[in-house]
Amino acid sequence: QVQVVESGGGFMQPGGSLRLSCSISRRTFSVNAMGWFRQAPGKEREFVGDIQWSGGSTNVAHSVKGRFTFSRDNAKNTVYLQMNSLKPEDTGVYYCAAGRGGSSWLSYSYFGPGTQVTVST
Repeated sequence: QVQVVESGGGFMQPGGSLRLSCSISRRTFSVNAMGWFRQAPGKEREFVGDIQWSGGSTNVAHSVKGRFTFSRDNAKNTVYLQMNSLKPEDTGVYYCAAGRGGSSWLSYSYFGPGTQVTVST
């Protein structure tokens, strides 16, 4: 059984930074990438970005480009989402997912429980 766990959420004022971590218990042949999604109250789930385990290439959603960056530590089976210049509209539950990669939730097989990020004054 593959387990995915996020950590690092919390409360931050606008303009601040947070770093989320996501660890996977083991990587299988079907896990090529880790993706991040978020869902704000009353809104649909939104793709934030992904990172490939091999090579580290990333895809970044337009809404966060230039503010959010993605990195990985293959030895620790952990990926990171560095969020800078946070805005209130970044508020939501952030989910980490493991799978083939891409912007579709359906491209992933394993999901974390989510971590809350709140950006507010």
